[in-house]
Amino acid sequence: MGAIFDGNDVISESLTDSPSARVASQDESEFEFLFLEHYERVLRLLIRLTGDRGQAEELSNEVFWRLSRRPASWLLTQNIGPWLYRAAMNAGIDAIRASGKRTRYEGSAARDTKDGLHHNGPLEDLLRDENRRRVREALSALDPVCAQLLLMRSGGSSYKEIAESLGVSVGSVGTLLNRAEEKFRKKYLALTVKEKAR
Repeated sequence: MGAIFDGNDVISESLTDSPSARVASQDESEFEFLFLEHYERVLRLLIRLTGDRGQAEELSNEVFWRLSRRPASWLLTQNIGPWLYRAAMNAGIDAIRASGKRTRYEGSAARDTKDGLHHNGPLEDLLRDENRRRVREALSALDPVCAQLLLMRSGGSSYKEIAESLGVSVGSVGTLLNRAEEKFRKKYLALTVKEKAR
């Protein structure tokens, strides 16, 4: 039997051999490389920030979707790592703020009803959850640079990685971290005092 000629084969081959198709293919492979190189770190950052793996995965996907919308020429001229971490921090902080508003609304609705929700777990779980919530709330009250500094350092990032991400000198990272820790401590303590006064 001879080969069957299909005119569509010629069309599809000519489309994939075109310069624009080769550029698109290169763009996809560049994006795939960036995704594989940075996804796990972005995801870990967002898990630490939000405390919810599912939400962190959604936010990571959103950050990489934003990256995919950038032109290829931009990808080649930018230091993508710092951009990704800033975009992830902003997305995470926005999610925490939105979640805080929802939690306050739900809490007030539960208090308004006689059959409000009660946590029946052990005291340790309750205290740990309160502490995590307070940490997240304190982080979301900080400016994004301070929050990013603290999260990157707690995640094991080196001073060099932090400096590259923030666009500062390596020598200034220690000072910036000390200032961020002090701001965080004040916000955290203020939240603790405010909650005990209730």
